[in-house]
Amino acid sequence: MERSLTRARQRLGTALIAVAGLLAPAVRAEEPRVTCTATLSGRRVMVRPEAFHVISPDLDRLVRLGMAGKLEVELTLWRRNTVWFDARVDATRLTQVLAFAKGEYLLDGRPLPGGASALTLERVALTLEDRPEPDARFEVRISVRLQVVTAASLGRVAAWLTQGKQAPGDDGPSLTGTVLRSVAEDLSRGASGRCAVTRPP
Repeated sequence: MERSLTRARQRLGTALIAVAGLLAPAVRAEEPRVTCTATLSGRRVMVRPEAFHVISPDLDRLVRLGMAGKLEVELTLWRRNTVWFDARVDATRLTQVLAFAKGEYLLDGRPLPGGASALTLERVALTLEDRPEPDARFEVRISVRLQVVTAASLGRVAAWLTQGKQAPGDDGPSLTGTVLRSVAEDLSRGASGRCAVTRPP
Protein backbone atom coordinates (compact mmCIF):
# COMPACT_ATOMS: atom_id res chain seq x y z
CA MET A 1 0.00 0.00 0.00
CA GLU A 2 2.89 2.35 0.81
CA ARG A 3 4.29 1.80 -2.70
CA SER A 4 0.95 2.70 -4.31
CA LEU A 5 0.77 5.88 -2.20
CA THR A 6 4.29 6.79 -3.28
CA ARG A 7 3.39 6.26 -6.95
CA ALA A 8 0.22 8.34 -6.49
CA ARG A 9 2.21 11.19 -4.94
CA GLN A 10 4.70 11.00 -7.78
CA ARG A 11 1.84 11.30 -10.31
CA LEU A 12 0.44 14.29 -8.38
CA GLY A 13 3.88 15.91 -8.36
CA THR A 14 4.20 15.30 -12.10
CA ALA A 15 0.81 16.94 -12.72
CA LEU A 16 1.74 20.01 -10.68
CA ILE A 17 5.09 20.28 -12.50
CA ALA A 18 3.24 20.06 -15.84
CA VAL A 19 0.94 22.91 -14.83
CA ALA A 20 3.92 24.93 -13.64
CA GLY A 21 5.59 24.26 -16.99
CA LEU A 22 2.68 25.91 -18.72
CA LEU A 23 3.42 28.97 -16.62
CA ALA A 24 7.10 29.17 -17.55
CA PRO A 25 7.94 32.80 -18.35
CA ALA A 26 8.01 33.50 -22.05
CA VAL A 27 7.14 36.96 -23.32
CA ARG A 28 6.80 39.69 -20.72
CA ALA A 29 3.12 40.54 -20.62
CA GLU A 30 1.80 44.08 -20.54
CA GLU A 31 0.38 45.15 -17.20
CA PRO A 32 -3.38 44.63 -16.92
CA ARG A 33 -5.58 47.69 -16.50
CA VAL A 34 -9.26 48.54 -16.43
CA THR A 35 -11.16 51.66 -17.44
CA CYS A 36 -14.79 52.65 -17.40
CA THR A 37 -17.21 55.35 -18.43
CA ALA A 38 -20.11 56.13 -16.10
CA THR A 39 -23.08 58.39 -16.85
CA LEU A 40 -25.78 59.58 -14.47
CA SER A 41 -29.37 59.44 -15.69
CA GLY A 42 -31.98 60.24 -13.02
CA ARG A 43 -31.18 57.86 -10.17
CA ARG A 44 -29.30 55.37 -12.35
CA VAL A 45 -25.61 55.28 -13.18
CA MET A 46 -24.83 53.39 -16.39
CA VAL A 47 -21.31 51.94 -16.39
CA ARG A 48 -19.44 50.54 -19.38
CA PRO A 49 -16.26 48.79 -18.14
CA GLU A 50 -13.32 47.68 -20.28
CA ALA A 51 -10.35 45.48 -19.38
CA PHE A 52 -7.00 45.51 -21.16
CA HIS A 53 -4.24 42.88 -21.13
CA VAL A 54 -5.96 40.83 -18.43
CA ILE A 55 -4.98 37.64 -20.24
CA SER A 56 -1.23 37.02 -20.02
CA PRO A 57 0.68 34.76 -22.46
CA ASP A 58 0.56 31.98 -19.84
CA LEU A 59 -3.21 32.20 -19.38
CA ASP A 60 -3.63 32.59 -23.15
CA ARG A 61 -1.93 29.20 -23.63
CA LEU A 62 -4.25 27.55 -21.12
CA VAL A 63 -7.41 29.03 -22.66
CA ARG A 64 -6.28 27.99 -26.14
CA LEU A 65 -5.77 24.46 -24.79
CA GLY A 66 -9.49 24.38 -24.01
CA MET A 67 -9.74 25.66 -20.44
CA ALA A 68 -12.34 28.36 -19.76
CA GLY A 69 -11.45 31.55 -17.94
CA LYS A 70 -13.74 32.94 -15.25
CA LEU A 71 -13.80 36.74 -15.43
CA GLU A 72 -15.10 38.28 -12.20
CA VAL A 73 -16.01 41.98 -12.29
CA GLU A 74 -16.91 43.99 -9.18
CA LEU A 75 -18.27 47.53 -9.48
CA THR A 76 -18.93 49.89 -6.58
CA LEU A 77 -20.58 53.31 -6.70
CA TRP A 78 -19.25 55.89 -4.20
CA ARG A 79 -20.43 59.38 -3.28
CA ARG A 80 -17.39 61.66 -3.02
CA ASN A 81 -17.17 63.72 0.18
CA THR A 82 -14.76 66.60 0.61
CA VAL A 83 -14.47 66.72 4.40
CA TRP A 84 -15.36 63.15 5.35
CA PHE A 85 -14.94 59.61 4.06
CA ASP A 86 -16.52 58.68 0.74
CA ALA A 87 -19.84 56.86 1.14
CA ARG A 88 -20.59 53.58 -0.57
CA VAL A 89 -23.91 53.83 -2.42
CA ASP A 90 -24.36 50.65 -4.47
CA ALA A 91 -22.38 47.66 -5.69
CA THR A 92 -22.73 44.69 -7.98
CA ARG A 93 -20.67 41.71 -9.09
CA LEU A 94 -20.87 39.81 -12.34
CA THR A 95 -19.09 36.80 -13.79
CA GLN A 96 -18.36 36.27 -17.47
CA VAL A 97 -16.72 33.31 -19.20
CA LEU A 98 -13.76 33.70 -21.55
CA ALA A 99 -13.21 30.75 -23.89
CA PHE A 100 -11.47 29.89 -27.15
CA ALA A 101 -13.24 27.88 -29.86
CA LYS A 102 -12.96 27.53 -33.64
CA GLY A 103 -10.01 29.86 -33.80
CA GLU A 104 -11.50 32.82 -31.92
CA TYR A 105 -12.09 34.08 -28.42
CA LEU A 106 -15.59 34.16 -26.97
CA LEU A 107 -16.83 36.22 -24.03
CA ASP A 108 -20.05 34.66 -22.72
CA GLY A 109 -20.44 33.11 -26.19
CA ARG A 110 -20.00 36.45 -27.99
CA PRO A 111 -17.12 36.42 -30.52
CA LEU A 112 -14.22 38.83 -29.91
CA PRO A 113 -12.85 39.59 -33.39
CA GLY A 114 -10.03 41.72 -31.96
CA GLY A 115 -8.85 38.98 -29.59
CA ALA A 116 -8.73 39.01 -25.81
CA SER A 117 -6.30 41.87 -25.21
CA ALA A 118 -9.14 44.42 -25.00
CA LEU A 119 -12.42 43.25 -23.45
CA THR A 120 -15.58 45.34 -23.53
CA LEU A 121 -17.44 43.92 -20.55
CA GLU A 122 -21.15 43.76 -19.87
CA ARG A 123 -22.77 47.15 -19.26
CA VAL A 124 -23.99 47.57 -15.68
CA ALA A 125 -26.59 49.84 -14.02
CA LEU A 126 -26.01 51.05 -10.45
CA THR A 127 -28.78 52.85 -8.55
CA LEU A 128 -28.90 55.82 -6.18
CA GLU A 129 -31.40 55.78 -3.33
CA ASP A 130 -32.54 59.36 -4.04
CA ARG A 131 -32.23 61.80 -6.89
CA PRO A 132 -28.82 63.46 -6.37
CA GLU A 133 -28.20 67.08 -5.58
CA PRO A 134 -26.77 69.14 -8.47
CA ASP A 135 -23.37 69.46 -6.78
CA ALA A 136 -23.10 65.80 -5.68
CA ARG A 137 -20.05 63.98 -7.03
CA PHE A 138 -19.82 60.23 -7.60
CA GLU A 139 -17.25 57.76 -8.84
CA VAL A 140 -17.27 54.10 -9.82
CA ARG A 141 -14.52 51.79 -8.59
CA ILE A 142 -13.99 48.62 -10.56
CA SER A 143 -11.92 45.49 -10.11
CA VAL A 144 -11.50 42.68 -12.64
CA ARG A 145 -9.97 39.25 -12.03
CA LEU A 146 -9.44 36.48 -14.57
CA GLN A 147 -8.87 32.96 -13.26
CA VAL A 148 -8.39 30.08 -15.66
CA VAL A 149 -7.94 27.16 -13.24
CA THR A 150 -9.47 26.96 -9.77
CA ALA A 151 -8.07 25.15 -6.75
CA ALA A 152 -11.16 22.90 -6.84
CA SER A 153 -10.53 21.81 -10.43
CA LEU A 154 -6.86 21.14 -9.66
CA GLY A 155 -8.00 19.20 -6.59
CA ARG A 156 -10.21 16.98 -8.78
CA VAL A 157 -7.20 16.25 -10.98
CA ALA A 158 -5.13 15.44 -7.89
CA ALA A 159 -7.86 13.15 -6.50
CA TRP A 160 -8.06 11.33 -9.81
CA LEU A 161 -4.28 10.89 -9.94
CA THR A 162 -4.03 9.61 -6.38
CA GLN A 163 -7.24 7.57 -6.69
CA GLY A 164 -8.23 8.89 -3.25
CA LYS A 165 -5.57 6.76 -1.50
CA GLN A 166 -4.02 8.07 1.69
CA ALA A 167 -2.10 6.55 4.55
CA PRO A 168 -3.72 6.69 8.02
CA GLY A 169 -2.71 9.82 9.90
CA ASP A 170 -1.17 11.34 6.76
CA ASP A 171 -1.52 15.13 6.62
CA GLY A 172 -1.14 15.13 2.83
CA PRO A 173 -4.50 16.58 1.79
CA SER A 174 -4.11 19.81 3.77
CA LEU A 175 -0.62 20.35 2.36
CA THR A 176 -1.80 19.38 -1.11
CA GLY A 177 -4.74 21.79 -0.77
CA THR A 178 -2.36 24.60 0.13
CA VAL A 179 -0.16 23.83 -2.87
CA LEU A 180 -3.18 23.64 -5.19
CA ARG A 181 -4.52 26.97 -3.94
CA SER A 182 -1.10 28.51 -4.47
CA VAL A 183 -0.90 27.18 -8.04
CA ALA A 184 -4.47 28.34 -8.76
CA GLU A 185 -3.58 31.81 -7.47
CA ASP A 186 -0.68 31.92 -9.92
CA LEU A 187 -3.20 31.15 -12.68
CA SER A 188 -5.12 34.37 -12.11
CA ARG A 189 -4.56 37.98 -13.11
CA GLY A 190 -6.41 41.16 -12.28
CA ALA A 191 -6.50 44.92 -12.12
CA SER A 192 -8.53 47.73 -10.60
CA GLY A 193 -9.42 51.26 -11.55
CA ARG A 194 -11.99 54.04 -11.17
CA CYS A 195 -13.86 56.63 -13.18
CA ALA A 196 -15.84 59.74 -12.33
CA VAL A 197 -19.56 59.73 -12.97
CA THR A 198 -20.50 62.35 -15.55
CA ARG A 199 -23.85 64.04 -16.02
CA PRO A 200 -25.53 64.52 -19.37
CA PRO A 201 -25.17 68.06 -20.80
